[in-house]
Amino acid sequence: MTRSVKASIIDGKTISAELRARVAAEVSRLKQEYGLTPGLAVVLVGNDPASEVYVRNKGIATREAGMNSYEYRLPAETSEADVLAKVRELNADPSVHGFLVQFPVPDHISQQNVIDAIDPSKDADGLHPLNAGRLASGLPAMVPATPEGCLIMAKKAGGDLSGKHAVVIGRSNLVGKPVAQLLLRENCTVTIAHSRSHDLPAIAREADILVAAVGRPQMVKRDWVKPGAIVIDVGINRVPAPEKGEGKTRLVGDVAFDEVAEVAGAITPVPGGVGLMTVACLLRNTVIAACRAKGIELPKDF
Repeated sequence: MTRSVKASIIDGKTISAELRARVAAEVSRLKQEYGLTPGLAVVLVGNDPASEVYVRNKGIATREAGMNSYEYRLPAETSEADVLAKVRELNADPSVHGFLVQFPVPDHISQQNVIDAIDPSKDADGLHPLNAGRLASGLPAMVPATPEGCLIMAKKAGGDLSGKHAVVIGRSNLVGKPVAQLLLRENCTVTIAHSRSHDLPAIAREADILVAAVGRPQMVKRDWVKPGAIVIDVGINRVPAPEKGEGKTRLVGDVAFDEVAEVAGAITPVPGGVGLMTVACLLRNTVIAACRAKGIELPKDF
């Protein structure tokens, strides 16, 4: 029996390509009119395989957009003091307009100490407490890239989100909290649910927009989803794939895609969804930071 997929697929490849094209066009304008080339730097401590792939892809995308790309690879045994020294160096470098330290970092380094040391105006990941506070207060801020990507995809699928009920499953500083703030900014009614929430499926079923960001493979099932809802799957999880051979794995999201796609109105796939938007939004953040640093006004549709 063949499954009937009702949901339209929110295609991260197409949407991210459109955003990257807008970024490249703006970079070209900044070069021609102001002699300004935005620069994005990434610091990688250690050799986490997933992080290495991500950093490499960021570098490729940055250069393709016509921007300067800087990569700093530090050994896993680098001290926290030396990592913080590198952060201060990038804070002071006028050619670097946005940067991030790739997480996770080795256990002997405090992730929060690293975040606190980053100049908020260059905080490409939008994680500094000052940026988080400004976002919560409705003020201009560097917005975390993944939540921004989630919002762009939700608006692509649903148009004006005003008045819709959004449920965010997950309360992390990286995704859950900032995506809730962005949805509030769009005049959604927002519920943040998490592992301690009572009757999580019932809460999820209330959502016109359901954002899953918990890091649990295929947790969100068909009966968690209101018919016609927009489902944004932030999860990237590796699970065994014995059908591919012994020891093989495949990527899945936090949503059981096949069954949820039968009831949702629109859904992001994994892979091919939110993950592709993250890099595009990082590039956009860097251009925004470069323009703010130089007092240059960006086009309203950027």
